[in-house]
Amino acid sequence: MKSEELPGTIREMYEKQDKKEKKRFLENYKKAVVTPGEAVGTIAAQSIGEPGTQMTLRTFHYAGVAELSVPLGLPRLIEIIDAKRAPKNAIMTIFLEKKYSKDEGYANKLAKKLQERFLCDVCKIDIDVKKRELCVETEDDEAKKILQKFTESEGEDGRFVITEELLSDLKKIKNKLEKKRLEGIKGIKRVFVRELNDEYVLYAEGSNLKGVLNMDGVDKNRATTNDIFQIYETVGIEAARNAIITEAMKVLDEQNLDVDIRHIMLVADQMTVTGTVQAVGRTGISGAKESVLARAAFEETEKHILNAAIYGEVDTLGGVAENIIIGQPIPVGTGTVELAIKPIKAKKSKK
Repeated sequence: MKSEELPGTIREMYEKQDKKEKKRFLENYKKAVVTPGEAVGTIAAQSIGEPGTQMTLRTFHYAGVAELSVPLGLPRLIEIIDAKRAPKNAIMTIFLEKKYSKDEGYANKLAKKLQERFLCDVCKIDIDVKKRELCVETEDDEAKKILQKFTESEGEDGRFVITEELLSDLKKIKNKLEKKRLEGIKGIKRVFVRELNDEYVLYAEGSNLKGVLNMDGVDKNRATTNDIFQIYETVGIEAARNAIITEAMKVLDEQNLDVDIRHIMLVADQMTVTGTVQAVGRTGISGAKESVLARAAFEETEKHILNAAIYGEVDTLGGVAENIIIGQPIPVGTGTVELAIKPIKAKKSKK
């Protein structure tokens, strides 16, 4: 292979190499190039699926933070591939701006600002059934301001009384008061400060990427979450694609499973090619295939066949599954090549 045959971006990378490195660069490029007609989808599925059967179903203590645990192994990989709207254990890693990164006091102050604090955390709320009263006791000034909106009592000695005729109304008020947030960001349950690589990092249980990025002192370029949908909604589809790759590779690497990143990249590309994050299953990629037979072969066979008959769908037989079903050669490898021979008409010899 000559350097002129390389694609534009690759050629630029090639030209930057030393003379000694150029030969090795070309050799590595040749190894990386996929043969035309290669069944990349099937190989990617096999390469991820087979190691997936070797995974343990244990949890993992996150980055030295004993209080936080996140499911890894097969459950986490399924969460990513199925594009679950919210992970079972959402976790954020929040880095500080350079001027605050070594200031432990500032890190603790920010952690307190981030963590959700509810009215029930600083109040004692009880219902007196006989008197039909809801009694709230607190010493927090912020809580007192909120409670004054619910009752006409002055709240002497931090005691507020709400009276209603029906017990059901008192219970509704109690539930409303318990859910009232005094401070913090919605979804951030707990925040821990730990030292990592000579700087202080915040680990949060729960996730709210948009809310955290709006906080002063947070490094907007490095703050991240394991909630892929929040990344998609906040930063965009390209960032979501990178998050799928990063999270999937993290799961595989943690279990010492050697899977080529290109297989994960192919899955991530297919999940995000439409501009939204799609699951691989029937609600996403497999359910959106053009081929009727391919959709029917995956799940919900009767539904797909019936709908195709009602709407008069035509299957062009362009994929693998549908050609296997009807017994034709599949369009993979040598099946992608069509040879046509034009016979040379022999000239009739004149007698």
